[in-house]
Amino acid sequence: MDHGTSLQLSTAEAQGISSAAVQSFIDAVEERRLGVQSLILMRNGRIVAEGWWRPYAEQLSHSMYSVSKSFTATAIGLAVSEGRLSVNDAVLSFFPSYVTPEIKANMEALQVRHLLAMSTGHEKDTFPLLTREPEGDWVRIFLSTPITYEPGTHFLYNTGASFMLSAILQSLTGQTVLEYLGPRLFQPLGIENAAWESNRDGINLGGTGLSIKTLDLAKLGQLFLQRGVWNGKRVVPEEWVEEASSIHTPNGDDPNDDWQQGYGYQMWRCRHNAYRADGAFGQFSVIMPDQNAVLALTSGTSDMHAILDEVWKHILPGMHAEPLPDNAEAANKLTKRLADLALPLPEVLPAAPETAARIEKRTIRLEANELRIEEVSLEFGQEESVFTALDNKGVRHTIRCGRTDWISGTSTLWYRRDSSTEMAVAAHGGWANEHTFVMTWQYVETPFCHVVTFDFGSDEIDVSIKIVPFWQDHDEHIKGHLV
Repeated sequence: MDHGTSLQLSTAEAQGISSAAVQSFIDAVEERRLGVQSLILMRNGRIVAEGWWRPYAEQLSHSMYSVSKSFTATAIGLAVSEGRLSVNDAVLSFFPSYVTPEIKANMEALQVRHLLAMSTGHEKDTFPLLTREPEGDWVRIFLSTPITYEPGTHFLYNTGASFMLSAILQSLTGQTVLEYLGPRLFQPLGIENAAWESNRDGINLGGTGLSIKTLDLAKLGQLFLQRGVWNGKRVVPEEWVEEASSIHTPNGDDPNDDWQQGYGYQMWRCRHNAYRADGAFGQFSVIMPDQNAVLALTSGTSDMHAILDEVWKHILPGMHAEPLPDNAEAANKLTKRLADLALPLPEVLPAAPETAARIEKRTIRLEANELRIEEVSLEFGQEESVFTALDNKGVRHTIRCGRTDWISGTSTLWYRRDSSTEMAVAAHGGWANEHTFVMTWQYVETPFCHVVTFDFGSDEIDVSIKIVPFWQDHDEHIKGHLV
């Protein structure tokens, strides 16, 4: 893979890292089933380890969730350096047409720095209020939401605040954050094909919605580690790197909790004097200044704390101040381990049971469900199965499922009821026992998969659709019958 002149490859030992330490981290996250989907470890500006758990792959973009916040804050920092605004500017100064006596009384003390530092004074995250009104005016909704605490005095993780940073930048420049960062950040770093979700008014979501590759995630961390310099050229002001990575809002006092080490400008502080861009379900760019290292991870986990615990337990102790002696055996072992990474496939029967002949190609009618499917059918081959579904709009969907490996394709079947976007999916399917057929649809540009289970053990078919991971347990049970 061509990483560009600033991202050269190296053995771990040459950069003072034990290959065995990296491998022990991989072993630990796999043993604990923490759902890590890719990793890139860099030290001294060189990549010492990179790998993707198949069916994830290096060329695929990945949903970044709240890592988006760090990019939005960087855009604000660049706008500050261009003299377009100050972090001490009042938020209302960017939206004069919205100001009413009530909004002024509520919002007049709120400044840009409070948005950046998650200290707006709100009692609850405002983002659910915004998304609940997809056709509404999100700026007006935010400005109308009561502030409970004096801005600057209370930490609350508030994705609505990040959206407002995006709205402010767009009000100043006439460009989305994505457009604004194009020539200023993405092009200098060689970040291509970035995508960012927007609301009805064309404003990038700011606090979420960015999709980039794992390498791009590592590049953000390396840029900050290099204090804003890339390929010998200043990209982000050093003063902004210092500001963004410093504590602006205390958020707890547990020395063993990476979510209680203080909050910067849309960056979390970590243990061990590190800091990070951080997204839901385990998207991380961990910057370790004391070790001159960066670790980028994408994941699909409900236990983000555990992943960072394993970083500090395995990778950090494996870093040494000086290069280590060459260890070709350990380096080759790690290289092979990284090349062979794969998500575990469910165990399935070696051949289809008698049940398959009874239900193959027959229509199965389902009761109402979140996937909007009205009827389905299944075909069973030796090495693959074919799932066909008819949705409530009369659209037919087909997903091919490998028995011993993943089969790649696309699908619009998704838990979002209004989704019509083709999503990359890798699918596996097989018989778990004589009457149970299980499919795993891994949406490889997201953290998620759908586990779809058909139980043909009685006259009435039981269908389970489980989303893994999710913000809360999501396991929908549906009844079906053969027609």
